Amino acid sequence: MSKRIYIAGHRGMVGSALSRAIQREGDVELISATSAELDLRDQKATNAFLLEHKPEVVIIAAAKVGGIYANNTYPAEFMYDNLMIASNLVHASHETGVGRLLFLGSSCIYPKFAEQPIREEALLTSPLEQTNEAYALAKIAGLKLCEYYRRQYGSLFHSAMPCNLYGVGDNYHPENSHVIPAMIRRFHEAKESNAKEVSIWGTGTPRREFLYADDLAQACLQLLRVEDPPDLVNIGAGEDVSIQELATLVAATVGYQGVISNDTSKPDGTPRKLMDSSKMNSLGWRKSTELKEGLSKAYEDFSKSNP
Repeated sequence: MSKRIYIAGHRGMVGSALSRAIQREGDVELISATSAELDLRDQKATNAFLLEHKPEVVIIAAAKVGGIYANNTYPAEFMYDNLMIASNLVHASHETGVGRLLFLGSSCIYPKFAEQPIREEALLTSPLEQTNEAYALAKIAGLKLCEYYRRQYGSLFHSAMPCNLYGVGDNYHPENSHVIPAMIRRFHEAKESNAKEVSIWGTGTPRREFLYADDLAQACLQLLRVEDPPDLVNIGAGEDVSIQELATLVAATVGYQGVISNDTSKPDGTPRKLMDSSKMNSLGWRKSTELKEGLSKAYEDFSKSNP
């Protein structure tokens, strides 16, 4: 690859998966900074950092993220932080002459009732899911900013929208985590306390698509090898499961044998989110980690950090 690559958000689950994948490539100089060293919401600091380190490629994996509860509870912070991160990095990359930028978003950018599987062209065709609208709007602004800099200035700035991600280094916070790490923690704690029942949010009927983070990293590397990539490309596993099926899988992975009940007073969110990843598949990439295998790896990682 022979590049100086800056990964924004290198300590997060996605950023660390990208770091592992890029380091295996060899002949790459990785540039990084912790949030304590560089606040990406600070425009001056972001400009100065890129000017000093002069990366040839920037990958934006930095974001303020969380599950339904966090998104619905802190919409102002989710929108502001993610808008600033995207705006500052895209503009600074243009100003400092970065040759290529890959912006990572989320499948929540698509309409709540988008036709399934969701094609890239579904973007902005109807309303978003309200519980994560603030995060989605910030990500839409980021990908559109990349598109406009490319159109106006010829900058090779492009975007990838992954489905729901999980894996090594995930966030297992009891309230602010995504569905898989939240379930891993809850079922593990229920097993440890011999709880007879675990209640999951909603009806269990919504369907979601899950991709192991290291598979996403490989997709990103493949995308960076493409000379003229699409402005926007979906990266998904190609299949989905219901939340109830997922709960059963996670419980089996953890070894929990109690009852799984449903708290129907809690929101379901979008009924279904399965993406059409045919554009990415046509570029030579497909997932390599099945959900059952990925969950085992994720639970092993959780067990190491939560002995």
